[in-house]
Amino acid sequence: MDAPTVIPRLILASASPRRKALLRQAGLCFSVIPSRVDETRVPLCEPAAYVRRLAEAKAGSVSAGHPESWVIGADTVVKVDDALLGKPADRHAARRMIERLNGRSHDVLTGYAVQCRHQRVFFSDCVSTRVEFKPLTAAEIRWYADTGEPLDKAGGYAIQGLGVFLVKRVDGSYTNVVGLPVCEILAFFIDKGLIGPLQDGRWQPKKDDAR
Repeated sequence: MDAPTVIPRLILASASPRRKALLRQAGLCFSVIPSRVDETRVPLCEPAAYVRRLAEAKAGSVSAGHPESWVIGADTVVKVDDALLGKPADRHAARRMIERLNGRSHDVLTGYAVQCRHQRVFFSDCVSTRVEFKPLTAAEIRWYADTGEPLDKAGGYAIQGLGVFLVKRVDGSYTNVVGLPVCEILAFFIDKGLIGPLQDGRWQPKKDDAR
């Protein structure tokens, strides 16, 4: 297996095992320092702006203590109708979320931010993916909620886990639904000169003087 690409002092400001796995799968080497941001202190607003602000706050809280590092922050929500669905508090809440999404389409929005204070880079964006659920029976909804898998997942399901059986169609970035738009993040790193073109099937690390 090829060695991971080293971006100088890259930090993921999230404890999410899914985001960690996605970055590793992309061939990047990084540290994990979860942010301690109180999400309830970020005021609600238009969904895309809201997840961007949360991502910026998370990246900023870690970047403040590591100004020379490149820090990634992210936040994911599910939007259906005019409602935002975060993580269900318990299995009953998970069941209600799945019932609401049953047989319908919804949007998964992930805000992501990349910051490096030393380089004066403060970037953020939002990626949206359209997801359609198949029609579910009451027994299927009850079974899935009772597995416990939905409890720490935005919208109450994990497309990369048992929840894959819920999903009929995905229009857009799959990794965005998992929790991190990997294509866009890699494009950002390429643009900033942190990784170079592929050689021998691997990303080529750059020097610390990336612009």
